[in-house]
Order: sequence, then C-alpha cells, then structure tokens
Amino acid sequence: MYVHDDVHGRVFCMSTIGVRDLARHASSIISDLEQTREPALITRRGRPVAYMLPVDSEQFEDFVLAHAPEFVEGMAAADGDLASGETTSLAEARRQLEDAS
Repeated sequence: MYVHDDVHGRVFCMSTIGVRDLARHASSIISDLEQTREPALITRRGRPVAYMLPVDSEQFEDFVLAHAPEFVEGMAAADGDLASGETTSLAEARRQLEDAS
C-alpha cells in the first residue's frame, strides 16, 4: 500500500502492484481497478514506474479531444476568429449548408 500526502494535506492511499504481478494477473488487476475506482501504483523492484487509474469513457473522450493536435489547432483558430469578430450566425451557417447540398 502506497500512502501519499498531496499539497493540500490530503492523504491518498493506493495499491502497489509489481510489474511481474501485473504481467501474470493483468485481467484480474484491471477488473479490481474498474470495481474499486481506485488508482494503483506500478512498481519495478520496489520503485514506482507507472500509475494506473480507472477511466470514465466520457472523460477519456474529452481528454483525447483536448489533446489531439488537430482539435487544439481548430479551437485556437476558432478563438482567434471569435476575438476578431469573424463569426457566422447559426441561421447563416444553415443557409450555407443548404445551398451547398
């Protein structure tokens, strides 16, 4: 069991799993992680090497989109257009889409 204090003074406890145990029992370890919703620290020879945590599918999709280069670039371009006043109303966008089809 690994115990850690964060910067706010909260104490976190998590399971520690050796790399060898993870290799031998990956399926059951992942099942436990899903059920407990608690993170686990992966160690090699007693030293931390990785951190496993359960994933919520909606949060994961948001994370992937937020870190995808194309999405980040598109959002930056959209923010720039918005800041410079280069916007299109919903009605105008619909009209453009109907004209294009």
